[in-house]
Amino acid sequence: MMQNLPKTKKRKTALNVSLYIVAGLVLLQGVFILMVLAGAFGKLPDNQSLRQIQNPIATEVYTADGVLMGTYYIQNRQFLEPSAIPETIKDALIATEDVRFYSHNGIDYRSLFRVFFKTLLLRKEGSGGGSTLTQQLAKNLYLRGEFGALTMPVNKVKEMATALRMEKVYTKDEILEMYLSTVSFGENTFGIKAASRRYFNKDPQELRLEESAVLVGMLKATKIYNPVKNPERARDRRDVVLAQMAKYGFLDDSGADSLQALPLEADYHPLPHNAGIAPYFREFIRAELDAWCLEHFKTESEPYNLYTDGLKVYTTIDSRLQHYAEEAMRGHMTHLQRIFEKQWEGDDLWKGLTEKQLLINYDGEHRSGMAKESTREMEVFTWEGMQRREYNSLDSIKHFLGFLQAGFLAMDSKTAEIKAWVGGINHEYYKYDHVLARRQAGSTFKPLVYLEALEQEISPCDFFHNDSVVYHDYDDWTPRNADRTYGGYYSMKGALVHSVNTVSVDLLMRVGIDSVLELSEMAGIESPLPAVPSLALGTGEVSLLEMVGVYQAIANYGIAKEPVYIQRIEDRNGKILDVMDPSAEGNAICTPENAELMIEMLKGVVNEGTANGLRTNYGITADIAGKTGTTQNYTDGWFIGFTPGLVAGAWVGGDLQNVRFQTIQYGQGAYSAMPMWSGFMRSVFRDDHWKMLQDEVFEISPDTQNQLLCDDFREKKPFQFKPFEALKEKGLFKNLFKRKKNK
Repeated sequence: MMQNLPKTKKRKTALNVSLYIVAGLVLLQGVFILMVLAGAFGKLPDNQSLRQIQNPIATEVYTADGVLMGTYYIQNRQFLEPSAIPETIKDALIATEDVRFYSHNGIDYRSLFRVFFKTLLLRKEGSGGGSTLTQQLAKNLYLRGEFGALTMPVNKVKEMATALRMEKVYTKDEILEMYLSTVSFGENTFGIKAASRRYFNKDPQELRLEESAVLVGMLKATKIYNPVKNPERARDRRDVVLAQMAKYGFLDDSGADSLQALPLEADYHPLPHNAGIAPYFREFIRAELDAWCLEHFKTESEPYNLYTDGLKVYTTIDSRLQHYAEEAMRGHMTHLQRIFEKQWEGDDLWKGLTEKQLLINYDGEHRSGMAKESTREMEVFTWEGMQRREYNSLDSIKHFLGFLQAGFLAMDSKTAEIKAWVGGINHEYYKYDHVLARRQAGSTFKPLVYLEALEQEISPCDFFHNDSVVYHDYDDWTPRNADRTYGGYYSMKGALVHSVNTVSVDLLMRVGIDSVLELSEMAGIESPLPAVPSLALGTGEVSLLEMVGVYQAIANYGIAKEPVYIQRIEDRNGKILDVMDPSAEGNAICTPENAELMIEMLKGVVNEGTANGLRTNYGITADIAGKTGTTQNYTDGWFIGFTPGLVAGAWVGGDLQNVRFQTIQYGQGAYSAMPMWSGFMRSVFRDDHWKMLQDEVFEISPDTQNQLLCDDFREKKPFQFKPFEALKEKGLFKNLFKRKKNK
């Protein structure tokens, strides 16, 4: 019919139809927008909920000297204070992402028209997006939904509506702050603070302009413009950002040219959960922090969440001491592992262990057929760096278990604040924490026996026969000295200095096993200990944390304190939520006079006894007391020593009993553990902040020193006038001499 109409009428009819179609589309669009705003596709956030925005923020853990140790997070998102946003980042972001940010109301209509005509109608790719920073923030805060064919238009309308409301609730700078705290930089990293630390190892306010441009450039495509994985593309994108800054007057042309000529230099420092400072320690306090969160509420009914509420946890760890501890561990264990492998070269380290036992020791359960898997290439830990080896499963397990492990702990002698914590040789590959592991203590346990003897008024200059005695009531057990020599008489002081096993057991039986067990509990040992004569030789299994606590009590003149490892906890805004006070009085485990005697006797171990290598081999001249320890078959090596201000302990051994040295030359604690302690302390003494520890001396009274004026050893039994000794042994004065202990 239209074919018969005049041309002018045809044009008019076509125009009317077009107008009707456009009007219909506009009407449909309006209805669609109204439906979205009405909540037909999900409720939009109102002004009240917008004011209460709480982004999931990682909890940050700091050392006592203010260094970030690591984070607990589901998403690695770190809170950014407004004052911490440098102008360079703001300028680069606005010039690249939203040049009219400070003039629009959340929607940039000019950009929308550009997108509509250039991108949709003219199909020009690369003409830019139309989303403002406020819209992008809305997208970051509120997850997009799935609505089939309408997914994109529904989400876009919701984000625009949310952006308009957000602009009424927050200032522009607040919106910018929230955006920079939530935007993704890839690798599960959110926010400019986490990104600047990951890619450049510095806080945002420390970034140079060209580094800020790299991070802003990543926002276009985090994988493509990753400065570590794709440095060339990242540099090209950085130069685009700098050009945009020059285009919009944030930077002059000459400045942009000079910065574009610079190479891209990233300083990649990822912070996964097992990286950062003291990962074993952070894993140790995680459980306590989780429990703390359950008991502390941010609202009347909602407790804090360790992984999303952006808490700030300040610990007692000192970053310098932790670094020295890790450095000493790595240096010593690298050397020790080479000696260990050379000693076992050509011999069967796994002799007597079945395939099933190896698998169980590896992962706690036997997985049938696992060891029969075909050979494949895998990444394994070595002290020369991660290497790729052709291993089957059993080969990899032997490699994994064939490393000597280590534990190291340093603690303030007076406050019991933990200053350094090394739980193993590499947290990424070895999660088991050897500061908490229970191992036989060897001779490091002996000071508890000798301290109990002092408390029962046995003199340091009382002499005891170095005799090989059979204890018939205990399965005819006989203690043996490490050097297998017997005869003569040791003073109690000399027996400790030279770690004489026979005298140590004799003392234990004289003072009573139960008395030593009671003293051990008072000193902080919670692990169950065997009530047998070999207890004197350290056959009880205890943790390094417990044993360092025992020596802390001795160094603190008899006052034991609970270990302290957290100073305070703050919320994301810096408000203090809890403070842990390390000034508690503690628990007296002995008289101050007897503590002084123990300190002097343990100083003798360092000056003349089994730890003399600290003086002769390592040249340490500070006032030091300590004790070495070696268990049967050289399975465990220990050294625990202290100055007046710092007590530290080192342990070395294998996760399996088979992983040990074959001779006492390398297996003794003086060789396997003490060099780690020495390396740590020498670094401490060189540090300007801690070198005063080298000059501190123990306050020992002249009377105490006079009580120690005797020989360590005599060939013949010296005369000792003790008229009541026999009566005491018969128990006639048991109640009179029994010490009352206060728990």
